[in-house]
Amino acid sequence: MVIVQKYGGTSVGTLERIKNVANRVVRSKEAGNDLIVVVSAMSGETNKLVEYASFFSDSPSKREMDMLLSSGERVTSSLLAIALNEMGYPSIALTGRQAGIYTDGVHTMARIEHIESDLIKHELEIGKIIIVAGFQGITEDGCVSTLGRGGSDLSAVAIAGALGADLCEIYTDVDGVYTTDPRIESNAKKIEKISYDEMLEFASLGAKVLQNRSVELAKKLNVNLVTRSSFNDNEGTLITKEENIMEKPIVSGIAVDKNQARITLRGVSDKPGIAAKIFTTLAENNINVDMIIQNVGEDGSTNLGFTVPENELESTKQIMLDLNASENLEFDSHVAKVSIVGVGMKSHSGVASCAFKTLADENINLEMISTSEIKISMIVKDKYSELAVRALHSAYELDK
Repeated sequence: MVIVQKYGGTSVGTLERIKNVANRVVRSKEAGNDLIVVVSAMSGETNKLVEYASFFSDSPSKREMDMLLSSGERVTSSLLAIALNEMGYPSIALTGRQAGIYTDGVHTMARIEHIESDLIKHELEIGKIIIVAGFQGITEDGCVSTLGRGGSDLSAVAIAGALGADLCEIYTDVDGVYTTDPRIESNAKKIEKISYDEMLEFASLGAKVLQNRSVELAKKLNVNLVTRSSFNDNEGTLITKEENIMEKPIVSGIAVDKNQARITLRGVSDKPGIAAKIFTTLAENNINVDMIIQNVGEDGSTNLGFTVPENELESTKQIMLDLNASENLEFDSHVAKVSIVGVGMKSHSGVASCAFKTLADENINLEMISTSEIKISMIVKDKYSELAVRALHSAYELDK
């Protein structure tokens, strides 16, 4: 099998942990696999480099930041290759450029355009373990670029897709995707298999196991992803095509996002173009609007409600002031979004009614509701969000 493994910052956070990763890589190699290992910088290293840059400048050049920040992954890849070679397993460390990862020219947030994998294939053919510095690539004009948050996951998925790898394993400090946050519900269960679409929903709803971009790329390239812990040998969670999952549960899990704020505009003029003006202005200011509700208009006016990330609330309020909407503006930062996710919802009725009844029985009021084929999201008061998660988790029998 051709396997791509990716190890995050906590997995390679110390020299001893890099040694542990080397031992895990060796076990996989001895099982007869061809291996490409993608590594992040050692935990804390990137923040240290950012601090170094800020000593000299409050707004350093993004090009130079890419040169600086990409060094962290190169250190880790070299150390791991040294460790493996010393253990008797021929290995070679490659930068993003040497691995043939070509990106667009957007520094600090580049997107992978294509991979020229000839060198990787050659080194695999002669029996070497390939260690690739994640998070980085090269622009067509030869500049180092970095891929932004979750960039090493993207590197791993892209390489797996380019090579037609059998599996892409993402090693982190958690051992898979759970039916909900185990810190909120102790009876949360690890999910054995989950579809790309469900994982995208979980990622967008605040689950921190994988970034959206890496899941989207895995779906596009048809890469089977497994997320598991680098600190134990537990089976992880397979993220794959929906048709590869034989028994699709009606509900796969419950997610909660506390980084939410609700904005309400009362008495908005009920005529074409008003909503367009508001949301176009928000989009132009890179405000990420999530849920939107507009009431049926009466007497020429209507109420318009929407949610934004809580950390964007102050910017949103200023934009509303600039639009002369301050007189009718209400906002609430003490809310949370609780969501039910499951591909089985597409073919089963009664999922929403069960959720609404469950929360009503707990005397939890729903302030906003939005739905899709595989998701129901509800805005509730933040103080009731964890109670809502536990109640819904039990109602859908996710603890069984």
